[in-house]
Formats: sequence, structure tokens, C-alpha cells
Amino acid sequence: MTNEIKNELGKITISHDVIGTIAGYAAIQCYGLVGMARKKLSDGVAELLKKEALQKGVIVRVEGEQIVIDLFIVVGYGTKISTVASNVMEQVKYSVESLTGIKVAAVNVVIQGVRVTE
Repeated sequence: MTNEIKNELGKITISHDVIGTIAGYAAIQCYGLVGMARKKLSDGVAELLKKEALQKGVIVRVEGEQIVIDLFIVVGYGTKISTVASNVMEQVKYSVESLTGIKVAAVNVVIQGVRVTE
């Protein structure tokens, strides 16, 4: 799947994998986030993704001229989950819109687990 931006010079095509990678990198920079998780839980255990596979924890959907981003994350124990999720939403929306020029309709955060960090 791709998104297209048309201007007077031609068109720009941006893959959903690229948008997912941007969203993943923006998310992991937020305080309280331990990492990204796979979209599906196996045996109820959230597996952390490595940095080169961050887009596997992101779903990008198109709704008209805008996109909706679903993030699957693992937060650190002792952090306020609602604050972490809110920060992730704001950071991802800002990063995707500023880097791609595509309007983000919503960023949905799914907490897949809580980890104790050392």
C-alpha cells in the first residue's frame, strides 16, 4: 500500500512501510516506552522488536486523504500508562505529518505489555 502526494511538479509515492518506520522511530524516543511489540500476541507474551523491524509493530490505514496509525507498544513498569500513550500519540502524529506532509487523522496506541526496566 502507498500514499500519493501530487503537486505542480509531479507526484510523490510514500510506502506504508516507510510511514510505519517513521512512526516506530518517533515512538521509541518517548520516555516510558520500552519498545515496540508485534501486532499479535503469541501465548500472551509481548515480544520486543529490534530497531530494524519497528514497522512490524505499526499498522497504517488510509481514510480518505488522511491516515490512521495503530501502534503496539510495551511500556516500562512504574510509568503512568496514560501519559506515555498520550506522549507517543503526539510525537508520532507530529513526526509523520512533518516528515511526509500527510495528514494523520488518528494515532491509536495498544499497550501489549509492561516490562521492568533495569
